[in-house]
Amino acid sequence: MAVVIGSSGGIGNALLQTLTREGGYDRVIGLSRSSDPSIELTKAETIEAAAGWLGRQAGEPCLVIDATGALTLDGHRPEKSWRDLDPAAMARSYAINAIGPALIMKSFLPLLARDQRSVFATLSARVGSISDNHLGGWYSYRAAKAGLNQIVRSASIELVRKNNAAVCVALHPGTVRTPLTESFAKSGLEVQSPEVAAERLLQVIDGLKPEQSGGFFDHQGVSIPF
Repeated sequence: MAVVIGSSGGIGNALLQTLTREGGYDRVIGLSRSSDPSIELTKAETIEAAAGWLGRQAGEPCLVIDATGALTLDGHRPEKSWRDLDPAAMARSYAINAIGPALIMKSFLPLLARDQRSVFATLSARVGSISDNHLGGWYSYRAAKAGLNQIVRSASIELVRKNNAAVCVALHPGTVRTPLTESFAKSGLEVQSPEVAAERLLQVIDGLKPEQSGGFFDHQGVSIPF
């Protein structure tokens, strides 16, 4: 069984469709705000309820992909300067890009199959790398994704104690052509379709080894420094 959380988004839907088309899993389930059961990242009870529902299904998931996250929220664009910092916008970004995925890990990691290799992957972003930050700006989004990367690392350490066949990683999908990213694409930067991004991410996931759990990788499988 494979599960895609955030399956109504551009990348999430492409992941769902690719997994369904390739037929490598007996069942592919998409969960989002519009699914039944639905998931709302800022409402922990919906995440717990969806995990409970999944746990009652036949079989255990071998793959759970968290494809949630947002760059622009409530009309707030990424900050260019500290002058643009807004506490409510910062809190909202952290809620969506770090706390929400953390709650997903809390409820879905215990469901991963134990009798075979299984993977939990969450979509992070290269701009969340602290050591790779050479341009500044984008304070809220950078900080939230850096927080997510730390959460992934901590969860991977706990996970191996309970399920040594499982892998937990953060993945950078690259720049993907969606309505929310069109205005941020720079000239000379590779912009992928959601379908290409999904295929590349799934190839990376297929190649992950248990010793790579807790890592942060791009859509080519290259490790990104924290």
